[in-house]
Amino acid sequence: MIVSYLLKVAMLGSAWVMDLLLGLSVVSIAVMIERVVFFRKRGNGGDELSDALMDLLERGDVDAAEGLLSRHKAIEAEVFHAAFRWIDGGVEAFSLAVDGEMMKRKRELESGMTVLGTLGNNAPFVGLLGTVIGVIVAFADLANGSSKINMDKVMGGIAEALIATGVGLFVAIPAVVAYNFFQKKITDVEDNVASLSKRICALLAAGEHLPPDPPQDSAVDEDDALPDPTPLVAPVEPAPREVKAAVAPVPERAVEEPSSPDLAPEPGAEE
Repeated sequence: MIVSYLLKVAMLGSAWVMDLLLGLSVVSIAVMIERVVFFRKRGNGGDELSDALMDLLERGDVDAAEGLLSRHKAIEAEVFHAAFRWIDGGVEAFSLAVDGEMMKRKRELESGMTVLGTLGNNAPFVGLLGTVIGVIVAFADLANGSSKINMDKVMGGIAEALIATGVGLFVAIPAVVAYNFFQKKITDVEDNVASLSKRICALLAAGEHLPPDPPQDSAVDEDDALPDPTPLVAPVEPAPREVKAAVAPVPERAVEEPSSPDLAPEPGAEE
């Protein structure tokens, strides 16, 4: 019962398979064109962007770096421009922000890749289905008669079946090539983001472990503050204290010398 129904479906011919493959080829070409335009506009953030951004960050010009990222249309620029909000949180916060932003952009990068992969894998089988249907129709016609007319019809059915296989391969091969090409583009973008993220994190980590600049500033501040204690030294006057200590014994000796003549008349008084 099921075989008879399937035979009736097969006897409809393989023309609809050819139409399906034609539609799939149009979809495949449309996806290829869209991906080419996308990567031409937003897939040009390679070493040039990385070097320019690192040069600005090494000079400490974060505002100029954000301006460069905001003007650039590459996916890498969008990822780091969004992640720069977390740069003050340190290496770990910035790294996590870059990973999160990259995951958001990955959907946009992989748009249409599922279609290309599916067509590349399954279009040959669709063509093979048309071939099988064509062969079934050809043998059914051969079973109905053995005249030369029927033989010509059988040969035409087999040729149509083989054409379906060829069309399936024609749709699948460009889809596979395009899939591999755009997959390489996606990998390049991910590698650029990972490389630049590591370089920025290394710069942040080096800034955290280097000797801090404040001690140098504090030394300058101390030098600038040297004139301030000078008025405090002036009222101390240690020298006058030593002079007073030296002058103090002089009057004592002077007092002792006149005391001797006062003591001299005492023996005279006894006389």
